[in-house]
Amino acid sequence: MSQTTVPVGSPLARKVFGAALFANTQRQPSLMNNLTGAAPKQSAAEAKLKGQTSPDMPLVRVTDLTKSQGDQVSVDLINQTGGKPIMGDKQAEGKGERLDMSSMDIRIDLATKVVDAGGKMTQQRTVHNLRGLAMANLQGWFRRFNDQSTIVHLAGARGSQVGTDWVVPMTSDPDFGEIMINPVKAPTFNRHWVADGTSLVQGGQALGAIDTTDTFKLEHLDHLGAIIDDMEFKLQPIKIAGDAAADDEPLYLLLVTNRMWQSILTNTAANSLQWRTFLQNAWNRASSFTGPKKHPLFTGEAGIWHNILVRKMDRAIRLNPGDSVQYCTQAGQATAAQADVTIPTLQPGYAVDRGMLLGAQALAHVYGKNQGSDTYANWMENRYNFERNLEVAGEVMCGKAKLRFSVPDARGNKIPTDHGVMVLDTVVNLNT
Repeated sequence: MSQTTVPVGSPLARKVFGAALFANTQRQPSLMNNLTGAAPKQSAAEAKLKGQTSPDMPLVRVTDLTKSQGDQVSVDLINQTGGKPIMGDKQAEGKGERLDMSSMDIRIDLATKVVDAGGKMTQQRTVHNLRGLAMANLQGWFRRFNDQSTIVHLAGARGSQVGTDWVVPMTSDPDFGEIMINPVKAPTFNRHWVADGTSLVQGGQALGAIDTTDTFKLEHLDHLGAIIDDMEFKLQPIKIAGDAAADDEPLYLLLVTNRMWQSILTNTAANSLQWRTFLQNAWNRASSFTGPKKHPLFTGEAGIWHNILVRKMDRAIRLNPGDSVQYCTQAGQATAAQADVTIPTLQPGYAVDRGMLLGAQALAHVYGKNQGSDTYANWMENRYNFERNLEVAGEVMCGKAKLRFSVPDARGNKIPTDHGVMVLDTVVNLNT
């Protein structure tokens, strides 16, 4: 008996069109559950094109496939209309500017994890409820899988950090591409910055010349802020419910590793006033929120500099000396052509960590409908060995991808651009 399957790319596989409509923002106003918002609809895109503001978060939840069949959705970006006006009584008919749009597809797949809760004698020998422990273990596993796959997609690299809590394998693993579902794309050239002393260099090729003096500093936040201010179509700022200053002070989020945080603390120690101001800025912003409690992004250690909220993340995208890293070349900007660069030899105990500067709508998380539960997740149990042993399994039907659209530059050329995320590579000292 043969099994019926519909492979990836089959003409039988359905795609949902127009799941979300994004708008390219103007210069003026327009971990992971705390960064998630709903998918923007046409009304939200229209508001942005008119220069209005709307609440947005870095991670976008797209639920269209929980309502209908299909294994991928199409998300779209509509660019602003440019060009000069037609004056006076000059002929205007037939001279309309065509609406300019680009789109990308995001695919979903089924991810399953199984835990064996043992047999009758295993249960007899322990005072613990192994079924309950297996379920709790699976829930923790899926939380890590969700967080780690999100970070890898946003960073555009897996890095070399390993440990028993890492469930996303290295890129050398033959199953890596299938596990990530959608391609992990290196940062576009215009969204990649590398530390060089107290300044930043654009493009990942600069990783080939990075050295131990290129640690994370407050000056890099000043430079990032200036880069955002100068963007023709800047990253959309994050808007958090209750943030009274959102319209006047656009907010961005920089996720850094523990070692990057240590670097900025160490480099600022000579000027304790700067460090106190950095932390005080975050406290002041959080205190201006309306509502019963502070937003989770502002709990614990956090600082703000140049309207950039800096937060630590639990794990690192770490690049070790000798690692080969993919980056988008300057010459290949029009196609997001990728090449490899090797992390140079550094002093013993030094490596390169990647931080991620997030605006709104950086990554889309697409959910499918699991027919076993009518939600995207399902819980299953399987008795075997004459009903004496128990396996428990969890499965989720979803997919995620960094949002990337082709947007026109100053000369009208369409340039692939990561929509809501920039990366910052700095050296870290692992000896301290």
